[in-house]
Amino acid sequence: FERNRARFPGVRELDPAPRVVLAPELGLLTAGKRVSDCKIASDIYLHTIDGIEAAEGLGGFVALPESDLFEVEYWELEQAKLMQDHPSAGGFQGKIAIVTGAASGIGYSCTRKLLEKGCVVAGIDKNKKVSKLFNDLENYIGITCDLTRHAEIKKAIKTIVKKYGGIDILVSNAGTFSSSAKLEDIDDKKWKMDLDINLASHHRILRESVPYLKVGVDPAIIFLGSRNVGAPGIGAGTYTIAKSGLTQMSRLAAIELAKFNIRVNTIHPDCVYDTNVWNKEIIKERAKQYNLSIKDYKERNLLKTEVSSLDVAELVVFFASTKSNKTTGAQIPIDGGNDRII
Repeated sequence: FERNRARFPGVRELDPAPRVVLAPELGLLTAGKRVSDCKIASDIYLHTIDGIEAAEGLGGFVALPESDLFEVEYWELEQAKLMQDHPSAGGFQGKIAIVTGAASGIGYSCTRKLLEKGCVVAGIDKNKKVSKLFNDLENYIGITCDLTRHAEIKKAIKTIVKKYGGIDILVSNAGTFSSSAKLEDIDDKKWKMDLDINLASHHRILRESVPYLKVGVDPAIIFLGSRNVGAPGIGAGTYTIAKSGLTQMSRLAAIELAKFNIRVNTIHPDCVYDTNVWNKEIIKERAKQYNLSIKDYKERNLLKTEVSSLDVAELVVFFASTKSNKTTGAQIPIDGGNDRII
């Protein structure tokens, strides 16, 4: 560019980053701000390979002189086309996110919002329908995975990195609200099963993602906690204990990963009834624990409002974005206000 720019006064240098990388052990790799950009680069280079091979068969391949190559790259119409900015994606263009529990509820809403912002999203869920969500979009992949199985998590991470090149955002959301039981009535089986999905599984996905987050772009981790951490409910023993452990793990992760510029924050929702965590039986059971009607139980926050999964997703997107790049180790409630916590 420096040797040839004088021939085109006022010309601006294009992004000099490589779009094609040939790696002996991996093959042809392409890079771009969007999945479609990567595919275009791949298609062009595959045609280039055919051209080079054909030329070699006819006597040899010789590249055009540098001056001619510069004219092709920087002639007025070509530069006008290449300099067109892609639509703003709110800082998410080129980002790769993992969302667990993506088949429904908060996970589904987070996936949807991140996709709308231009992010590439890998949705993970044990429900097979996760593979069919948003399957018309090139920047989404759904992976069926049981987060209680380490081998399945490793396989899922390998698939994501191989397809998209890395991980920049982890939204660790998957979990379940099991049947109510007082501490004295919780047997070993229930204890182990509930803590496995609501606590240990979050550590497994974190552990496998961290090596890639360390080299990610503005890396961020968001854990989905619970209002129960600050205001535990009677009978929600294993759930409350698991979410409390998850919150403490998030705090520790924020400390340990700060030197890699990885931000780690926790969101504590409550009253999110448009999820699979809640059904009529569980709501009725929980309302009974508080001696409230179902209606009063649903509106037991200060603002007398109901928080939707999309409301939570908006907050997740904020913490995944560069708008929160000065915040880590935070715990933010989205619960309509709880007087026991306030």
